[in-house]
Amino acid sequence: MICIEAKNLRKVHRGGKGVHGIDLSIPSGRIVGLIGPNGAGKTTALNAILGLVPYEGSLKVLGRDPWHERHAMMQDVCFIADVALLPRWMKVWQVLDYVEGVHPRFDRAKAETFLSRTDIQRRSRIRDLSKGMTAQLHLALVMAIDAKLLVLDEPTLGLDLLYRREFYITLLNDYFDHDRTILVTTHQIEEIEDILTDVILIGDGRITLQDSMANLETRFTELKPRPDTTETARALNPLNERLVLGQSIMLFDGVPKDELKQLGETRQPKLADLFLVLMAQGRPRKEGHAA
Repeated sequence: MICIEAKNLRKVHRGGKGVHGIDLSIPSGRIVGLIGPNGAGKTTALNAILGLVPYEGSLKVLGRDPWHERHAMMQDVCFIADVALLPRWMKVWQVLDYVEGVHPRFDRAKAETFLSRTDIQRRSRIRDLSKGMTAQLHLALVMAIDAKLLVLDEPTLGLDLLYRREFYITLLNDYFDHDRTILVTTHQIEEIEDILTDVILIGDGRITLQDSMANLETRFTELKPRPDTTETARALNPLNERLVLGQSIMLFDGVPKDELKQLGETRQPKLADLFLVLMAQGRPRKEGHAA
């Protein structure tokens, strides 16, 4: 089953920012990272998916048109943004009351159970909570909503490393069940790389990479060629070549790993490495592409 499907999705704002005819296909039961620099089109894409802006092209979320069927669609969707967006004047119990009133799939007892394992007091105001406690409150809200699609927009912005890691570990262990779909945007690529099943890189309003993490391990290889094999490696058309301490490092897409191992030292590139190379080149690389 496809959770999100877009064909030629287009929404351009004044000044040219937005998304320019992108295609997306996100199956159900996946954890997908939507990653791109500021102004790449991430927020525009999310707003279209959540039915917050009109758009051109075709878009279906859980089988519904987000713009025309938003109310019905949002019964099965949970959206969490930057933790700083929680109203600072509200008390914890008021936040629970509010979410209980607006989301039909919110299980207050489940949220209370999660909060009972923290130091958060029900009568505390949001402004008196530490950033870590605010993140825990967000988690309690998220995990108590039985949604088919969870959209996270920079959910750990401003948190220190410990709480960012705890947020994702708890989300993975206590919420994800291979039936729900999670779509997350973040600038902290290294922190979500190990939990993703799929990745979408977006730049200048266009998709530059869309593939599963399993396929990326097969497709991409980083090579440090020996001095006598450098020219042979270059003849294989690397995506990118850079110098590190005078040594060439090359990135390949679709070249058999066994062939590259004969030319020098190989390793699996990090997602951040691919992000930097593909964003700089701005070249589309869809699922199954081979150089």
